[in-house]
Formats: sequence, C-alpha cells, structure tokens
Amino acid sequence: MQRLVFDQDFRMPVEEAFAYLSMHENLEGLLGAKVNTVKEGTDGERYGVGSVRQLKVGPLPPFEETITEVVPNELIRYRITKGSPLRNHSGEMRFTPNADGGSHLHYEISFGAVVPGLDALLAPGLRRNINKGLQKIDSPA
Repeated sequence: MQRLVFDQDFRMPVEEAFAYLSMHENLEGLLGAKVNTVKEGTDGERYGVGSVRQLKVGPLPPFEETITEVVPNELIRYRITKGSPLRNHSGEMRFTPNADGGSHLHYEISFGAVVPGLDALLAPGLRRNINKGLQKIDSPA
C-alpha cells in the first residue's frame, strides 16, 4: 500500500483554491492525465458528491473516480470506482486559510494494486506529476 502526502501553500484565498481544484478538468495538469466529467454530482453541484470523472493516462485504459464527500472550501474526498488496476484507492484534499490571506492544501492519496508491486512502481511518477502540477497552480506563498 502506498501513501502520498502533499502540502502546498497558495497566494489565492481558500475559496479560490477549493473552486479551482474541485473542477475535474483542472486536474489534468496536476495528475498528468486527460480528465473529463462523466456524471454530475447527486447533491446539485456539478463537481459535488456523486460526481464522476474519467482519467486517461497515456495509452492506458481510462478509469473513473467518484467524489464521496465535499465540505465547501474545506474538504474533497474521492475514490477510484471503475477501470483501474489500483485497489483501495482514496484521495483527500483539505483546504485551510493561511494568516496572510492565502491558503494551504494538504493532499493525501493512498492506494494498493492488484498486481503486487505495481503500486510501488506507480508512486514515484504520481508524486512527481502532482508536485510539479501543484507548483503551476499558483506561486507558493
């Protein structure tokens, strides 16, 4: 089982950081994948609870993630629900305001794999893509 943890400060306020990262299509640069919304949330929000995004990484088959919990401007939780060799995958983004008016993101992802060792092979690339993607969202505070 792999666990990746990311902490990033942004100049933008927490409301803007949350709004940006809650939009599925904005995750393309962060995850290094083509991302499309395939189902809107069941809570009345396009990117809310129950919304489903499809991710396609290079030549690999697409897989889907479903948003399982949203607390506006505070929390986004999701899990892979279809088409991935990863198992027990979950992701959590926590947003908090900084004293300077900016925001902080604490992002955790955990996952295993059907094939032993596959999760360990995928983790470094995912870590690299996310670190690079977070830097591009906004200059660190």
